[in-house]
Amino acid sequence: MRQDGLVSRIISGFADNLTLAVPKTGTRPTSDRVREALFSALDARDEIAGRRVLDLYAGTGGLGLEAASRGAASVVLVEKAPAAARVLRRNVDAVVGRAPSGRAPRVDVVAQPVRSYLTGSRSLVDLVFFDPPYEVAAAELAADLEALLPSLADEALVVVERASRDGEPAWPTGLTLDAKKQYGDTTVWFALRD
Repeated sequence: MRQDGLVSRIISGFADNLTLAVPKTGTRPTSDRVREALFSALDARDEIAGRRVLDLYAGTGGLGLEAASRGAASVVLVEKAPAAARVLRRNVDAVVGRAPSGRAPRVDVVAQPVRSYLTGSRSLVDLVFFDPPYEVAAAELAADLEALLPSLADEALVVVERASRDGEPAWPTGLTLDAKKQYGDTTVWFALRD
């Protein structure tokens, strides 16, 4: 749930400092502090520019739209909540509207459940963000990660953000833990496609 006064914004790139709309309820945007640290790590690994990005449980789109602002070639934002998807579309328009002429990334919003999207997807992606709501159980996350495998390009990177108390995700065969970073009560897990 959104807390009163919560603000989400783009931190860097062509949409630098753009404030994103946040639905009144049902989303938990990644804090600017965590997002800044996460994207610093991704920039250091050269994992953003030109990449095909998938943002699952997108909410406000903060992670996927940050990647778009920093040079991702394309971004797909998957969010099942109708109210959040409407806000997400407005955020996409605001970010893409800031892109330099002729250099706007392709950004698509898919309003459907994550598993439904994954089982029907035929597109390969290079970078995936998983930031599910707290109520998504470990078994559901594991099933989502398994369903994601056919969509991963060789050496794709999967980033999972969870509450630290939830522990490490159950990685399916084909994904190997590469790094873990803890930011207060949030842990970010990085896994690579084998």
